Amino acid sequence: MTGAEALAGWLAALAEERRASPHTVEAYAADLSLFLGFLTRHLGEEPDVAALGALRPTDLRAFLADRAAKGDGNTTRARRLAALRSFLRHLARRHGQPTTALAGLRGPRAARPVPRALTAADAREAVTGIGAVHDPDRAEQPRMQAARDVALFTLLYGCGLRIAEALALQVADAPRPGAAGALRVTGKGNKQRLVPVLPAVRAAMGEWLAEHPDPRPDAPLFLGARGARLDPAVAQRSLRHWRRLAGLPEHATPHALRHSFATHLLGGGADLRAIQELLGHASLSTTQRYTSVDATALLETWRAAHPRAD
Repeated sequence: MTGAEALAGWLAALAEERRASPHTVEAYAADLSLFLGFLTRHLGEEPDVAALGALRPTDLRAFLADRAAKGDGNTTRARRLAALRSFLRHLARRHGQPTTALAGLRGPRAARPVPRALTAADAREAVTGIGAVHDPDRAEQPRMQAARDVALFTLLYGCGLRIAEALALQVADAPRPGAAGALRVTGKGNKQRLVPVLPAVRAAMGEWLAEHPDPRPDAPLFLGARGARLDPAVAQRSLRHWRRLAGLPEHATPHALRHSFATHLLGGGADLRAIQELLGHASLSTTQRYTSVDATALLETWRAAHPRAD
């Protein structure tokens, strides 16, 4: 049986037995047709089932390298490799062919998306303007909702917190106007860090605490309409509602405020290691993603400051 015949049989089985969508079948057909065409050139003849069973990891790596040379990115090559894995495992089940070619083979890593930060003006509008709008779908008092949302989103942008970290805080943790000291935050892996608190964050928090219905120290700092700890989805919906009213970008989300905190610090000349500590990143490589976000601003700073920039 030729490789093309084996492929046709597998695609038919996908459609008829596994009820795969036509789009999935079409995508697999395209990926594996490219692979069989490559093997015909690579081996000097059209491969049959036995030849497919005799493939080695180097043959698959050669295919991926060939596709990279033709312009495939990491994500595309990872998808093609996933199709290959499924096809070769099908051959192993149906025809008893070994899957030696898959041994120890790792696919290309998809590039991590670059964080999308807001401009400084949009970030300010997101955290302060939200207090001027009331979501009619919410069962809360407008004044309470406004004070809480301004405090929450000012905290995310002013201190670079993840939304889960902010919503885990208790009343006793709240930074207060006129007080000193950093905010202690518990992040991923139960790792704690200290974050400096801006006066604007303390002021917004003071206005929220004045409206807070449960002042006990062990009460959740941010409450929902029913008095329980605020749900992240509710906070996200609140910012989504405001960004549409205010004409802010669609990526104006709670997590974008954290990205903006890091990007704006970097643009202001902050040390990358310091930003890593403030964000609670375990690895500096995670923080280094922000250097690509702010590359344009950094280039302008260099041009303005370096004596040989001309």
